[in-house]
Amino acid sequence: MSFVMHASSSTDLLKQRVDALVMHFARVQRERMQGLPLLNAVLRVEAVGFACANAESASADVAVAVAEGVLITPWFMSLLRLPLDKQAHRDRVGCRAVHAFGLEQFDFIGANDEALGYYETCALFSPMFEFPTQDLARDTALAALREIREGTHSAAPAAAALPTLPAAPAVPARRLFLTGRGA
Repeated sequence: MSFVMHASSSTDLLKQRVDALVMHFARVQRERMQGLPLLNAVLRVEAVGFACANAESASADVAVAVAEGVLITPWFMSLLRLPLDKQAHRDRVGCRAVHAFGLEQFDFIGANDEALGYYETCALFSPMFEFPTQDLARDTALAALREIREGTHSAAPAAAALPTLPAAPAVPARRLFLTGRGA
């Protein structure tokens, strides 16, 4: 089955869906996440680099176009696949599925929200304390997307493409011991 969508209608639909995504996660931050210690207070919800991906068969007879990009929140950064048309979850919440994203294959986990419908995520960073600014988080998201979508010919350019993150603060030995990571 082929999937055809006019460029102007897909651009409008892409913008609407990405705007809804940002509004939803900004609302989650305001209503459910305030006061939790895993929030990086300098960050805000932002959708980065979302573009329409090739249509993909969700079942044998239905083709679904998706928006793919990176979602930055004060508590995580993830690759995200959001169907351009709101979809029912069909018991896929929490299920893993491997999808092509740019030139790579990634393991995504299904999620669902009444406001967005079904979508899939692949974690890049969580929590987000390594990012002292929104600009650094955005630059990292853009560099990751560039690498995933365009690739590189050697390992050296790939390493140079990602911005250098500041060193994480040292974790006290007692905390390492309590979390089972200490010796």
